Amino acid sequence: MHMHLSSVVETVFIILALLAIWYSFSNFTNIKRVFIGRPMRTKELNAQHTKIFWMLALPILSADLYSSVAYGPESGITELLSLGPAAKWFILPITIATVVLLGILIISYIMGVIAYPSGGGAYAIAKDNFKKSWPSLIASSSLLVDYLLTVAVSVSAAVEAISSAYPAVAPFETTLAILCVFLLVIINLRGVAESAVVFAWPTFIFMACMLFLIITGFLDELQHGFVQNATPPFGTFPQGITTLLILKAFSSACSALTGIETISNAVPIFREPKQKSAIKTYIALGIITGITLIGFSYHLYVKGITPDPKNTMLSQLAEGYFGHGVIYQIIIWSTFIVLILAANSTFTGFPQLSAIVASDGYLPRALTNRGDRLGYSNGILVLAGLASILIISFHAQTNALIPLYAIGVFLSFTVAQIGLLRRWKRVKGPNWQLKFTINFIGSVITAVVAMIFSITKFVDGAWVVLIVLPLIVAFSYLVKKHYNQVAMELKIDPKQTRPSEHRIISIVLVSGVHRVVNNTVTFAMSLGTEVIAVYVGFDDDAIEKMESKWEEWGNPCRLVTLKSSYRSILEPISRFIQTIERWEGGKPDHIHIIVPQFIPKRWWHHILHNQSALLLRAWLFRHKDVIITTVPYHLQK
Repeated sequence: MHMHLSSVVETVFIILALLAIWYSFSNFTNIKRVFIGRPMRTKELNAQHTKIFWMLALPILSADLYSSVAYGPESGITELLSLGPAAKWFILPITIATVVLLGILIISYIMGVIAYPSGGGAYAIAKDNFKKSWPSLIASSSLLVDYLLTVAVSVSAAVEAISSAYPAVAPFETTLAILCVFLLVIINLRGVAESAVVFAWPTFIFMACMLFLIITGFLDELQHGFVQNATPPFGTFPQGITTLLILKAFSSACSALTGIETISNAVPIFREPKQKSAIKTYIALGIITGITLIGFSYHLYVKGITPDPKNTMLSQLAEGYFGHGVIYQIIIWSTFIVLILAANSTFTGFPQLSAIVASDGYLPRALTNRGDRLGYSNGILVLAGLASILIISFHAQTNALIPLYAIGVFLSFTVAQIGLLRRWKRVKGPNWQLKFTINFIGSVITAVVAMIFSITKFVDGAWVVLIVLPLIVAFSYLVKKHYNQVAMELKIDPKQTRPSEHRIISIVLVSGVHRVVNNTVTFAMSLGTEVIAVYVGFDDDAIEKMESKWEEWGNPCRLVTLKSSYRSILEPISRFIQTIERWEGGKPDHIHIIVPQFIPKRWWHHILHNQSALLLRAWLFRHKDVIITTVPYHLQK
């Protein structure tokens, strides 16, 4: 019953959310202002960004990376769950290997900060160091997919943290996850994400909670022993363990390493000296994340905690130390908030990257448009829509999404590292051999990890990403080709091509003799072109009645009546346009179709009318020599 009810609630909520989005962004300006806020002038753009101290930048820019400690180790050990309790000790070597990889990546990206003090992500590095465009497109496509999955995974993990503390929430996880995404859309469309300092405190609190949890664990072990009754034996190899399975667990644990590029991208927001501040932030983030991962994993091992789909390992550990008291609640809610902030940071990264790629002509240019609040609103809506589809498809289950996760980010890591290798070899400079060596090691390791992901997670869903990435790259090339073709076709020689007068025939589509038609015919006759009114009747009586009324009206212009035996207005109009195009007196340069349309005063009145003007416009656009104008008449009641 609960599952049936939750499905109904989820469906209703999704429909309501879609209606709310449509309602907010239609003509109802007042409601849009309530959700989104007042429009901002373009000159206010630079005023939003202030330089921040590196210690404050640490929690702001680390939410994505640091929050993943809440699910990274659990994702790794979940892969070995089928081997029984004897495999639990593998959480330690897997986590240590993850931390070593974290250190290598941070050192490699510090080289990126040194090379690009104005900020250089994988796309910028590849674009600057490769002559061909495909490496940069691989980097951008990989990062866009990673950003998308970060939203889905972070929001799903956040909701799972809450359902672990409150099991009654579990049947509604998907609904709550979609609600969180919807709220993130509103927040980012309002531009609240730009006030990043506000978001520093929840990350600080989560860091403090994790360190407090680790310290509590050591105090507990000093009292009860570092080897307890639940502690699994260390070093045993259970039956069925294979190298491939260990690598699969390691690749899942590496989901904790996404978000490293954030600091490299954000170098411009640091106070001077920017490079040193960014490097300090990288070092501090590496240390605190490494300590947290190892400490957290160690206590999970000592307590012998087993992954539970209904209760996260973090929740189990905190519950074991503090019960369901205040401290437990603080840990759970801080986990929820920081995971939502991790998703929120992506709502800045995805639109910015997509706008940069779109400005280069490889994605639709609509992604470069800024909304009322100066954010890339189209990119925000695209990210939210795609993330919601993933959440609904995988029922907001983090472990189901993990196989798709992090492949993209490690591909982009690899491209960035190879790009830096080419830069050091080209630019050289002080200690370039050392920098080259560091990025060489980084490129090899990230490439190996990307291959491990691709092989071990292929059957579990990685094949989807491995297919999607080439499709995005191919789509990017098609978009670029289209824009190039359009530019060539629209290009003119100003010395040879000049505007000139054309012969135009204006056809006014009329449905009778009334105010709307009077308004439209008046407009047409004011243009100074040949005007023909066209009426389509379904029977002889209707046509005779129209001709009589037109004559009574004084024949303001020539009237042509067409009969439609099949009750369609499209086919007779099409035949009439073709007749004009074959006129013996000479085909006009342009045929101007003028469509009258009345606009109801209230939004719900639209459903009471057949919207034939919309249908006509959509159909007439197929004719290359037809110009379409709509003359609106606003109803007063």
